[in-house]
Amino acid sequence: QIVESGGRLVQPGVSLTLSCTASGFTFTNYLVKWYRQAPGKERELVAHMISDDGRTNYADFVKGRFTVSRDTTRQTAYLQMNDLKFEDTAVYYCNSGAFYSIWGQGTQVTVSS
Repeated sequence: QIVESGGRLVQPGVSLTLSCTASGFTFTNYLVKWYRQAPGKERELVAHMISDDGRTNYADFVKGRFTVSRDTTRQTAYLQMNDLKFEDTAVYYCNSGAFYSIWGQGTQVTVSS
């Protein structure tokens, strides 16, 4: 399973790091994707780790602000989010496992002044 954490209410411009902790499967064998879903909108891909060495593709709307990393010893991936904007408000999901079949329950990020 996957468990996301770290989401909370923040003001615009601040930074926040989300965690994605895996259990029950060997995290190092799989790549990681981060998605988000804002109220009334479809789920969208935020970042997609494309290789074991950490190379990641980012959606244009987060490029330069968000960074994905992974600590394989802790079975945890991270989404570092800088300069948060109102439009970053969403539930953030981590996705991994065989054929990207494993999803977490999501963690809520709210950007509000």
